[in-house]
Amino acid sequence: MKLYKPFFLLPFALVACKDKPQEQKKPNILFIMTDDHTTQAISAYGGRMVSTPNIDRIANEGIRFDNCYATNALSGPSRACVLTGKFGHVNGFTDNAKTFDGDQETFPKILKRNGYQTAIVGKWHLISEPQGFDYWSILSGQHEQGDYYDPDFLENGKNIQEKGYVTDIITDKAIEYIKDRDTSKPFALMLHHKAPHRNWMPAERHLGIFNDSVFPEPDNLFDDYSTRSRAPKEQDMSIAKTLTNYWDLKLATGDELAKDNFPDKRFKAVYDRMPASTKEKWNKVYEQRIKEYRTRNMKGRELVSWKYQQYMRDYLATTLAVDEGIGKVLKYLEDIGELDNTIIVYTSDQGFFLGEHGFFDKRFMYEECQRMPLVMRYPKLIEAGCTTSAMSMNVDFAPTFLDIAGLEVPADMQGKSLLPVLKDKAHAPAGWRKSVYYHYFEYPAEHSVKRHYGIRTERYKLIHFYNDIDEWEMYDLKTDPKEMNNIYGRLEYADLQKELMSILSQNRDMYKDNVE
Repeated sequence: MKLYKPFFLLPFALVACKDKPQEQKKPNILFIMTDDHTTQAISAYGGRMVSTPNIDRIANEGIRFDNCYATNALSGPSRACVLTGKFGHVNGFTDNAKTFDGDQETFPKILKRNGYQTAIVGKWHLISEPQGFDYWSILSGQHEQGDYYDPDFLENGKNIQEKGYVTDIITDKAIEYIKDRDTSKPFALMLHHKAPHRNWMPAERHLGIFNDSVFPEPDNLFDDYSTRSRAPKEQDMSIAKTLTNYWDLKLATGDELAKDNFPDKRFKAVYDRMPASTKEKWNKVYEQRIKEYRTRNMKGRELVSWKYQQYMRDYLATTLAVDEGIGKVLKYLEDIGELDNTIIVYTSDQGFFLGEHGFFDKRFMYEECQRMPLVMRYPKLIEAGCTTSAMSMNVDFAPTFLDIAGLEVPADMQGKSLLPVLKDKAHAPAGWRKSVYYHYFEYPAEHSVKRHYGIRTERYKLIHFYNDIDEWEMYDLKTDPKEMNNIYGRLEYADLQKELMSILSQNRDMYKDNVE
């Protein structure tokens, strides 16, 4: 078995931007968002387990934001924040059980009223039908997560099934939309991938690609949460206990899956959707894994380590088609002469745990999932190789797009346009925020993560877990970047704690959040 070979990050100039005048022509906007793609799995952010050359290209030819954060690390709420520029407690979509109020103002509606043609392709996950788009083709089925193979779409109100792999289909739909657009108008396209969402099913061409790779375990894979609140101890999202044998780890043979009485109906349903060639390769690829599991009689830490490797092999393989698709779209824009006329943004709806603290999934206000990737390319405004530490949030995207398009940002949008950061050589301009705010609502629900809110400053983090508990966590991210040592309540940090409590109160007042 071979060890993985790290991919090394191309050097970035720390602050290597120069002001460039904007042309009068309004730019196209291409907003690419994946589901659960974390910075640890992006080589532009120093991730060494997998190479993402096309995402890296956007960063290398534009700007990389190192401190972009989700306001609620959950799929639907994050998407509602992106559309509205408002926090979930204001736009009404606080958890995945809600239905998005499509009648409210969104940035695509404003762009459409001002001469843009607008579209969304891929994952929607907001229950109600999209509004403000000239064209929409969104995933349906699997509770709006969509299927990886032969997925169902709701396209301008019509139910259709497409043949193929979901990431490739979404990529092709995006290119077809750009090809068929009215070239006299700028376009704003939201390209939303399902991948790499659970249960991490790679494209046929990538099945087994990492079978012989061994990935390094995070230092805190076996975290015991000894200094923390009850919240991380009482979750249900651990690699040790929560990953299921069938849905997550794929520990079933083709013969077993062919039986009508197979116990995991959900997994059988997605397996049955696969084309015959995919099933054939799938069964061959997972044969080794199933044999290992059934013959080695693993327990305790050995079993957790083994599960971690299987999780990483599937998760990382699922990211590969995303990066390939991005390269395909970039090439098409280049071929038609629109690459440099288009603001290209790559992000994810939040980050994700890759074994840190023993977790998968997201939800917690810990760095791995609160932090989002954000890279942008637009050479008419951004010079290549910029990086910025300016603190940003997903509620900033809507005002940024409107501002760059030369349109007025509604006063009730709670995010801030990132245009001043782009124009000021990637520096945070005077008066820029020094903290970001977070609020997670979905409890009791899947994964049993307690409700909590908090603030993250440039160095510190303060979290309040409330509802059925009343406990706090506080971290010094300079000395404790992995958030292992809760310093809340310690006498030596009393003054700092008081200061952070004040900043938290200010944020809650500023964003009009009194929900508790």
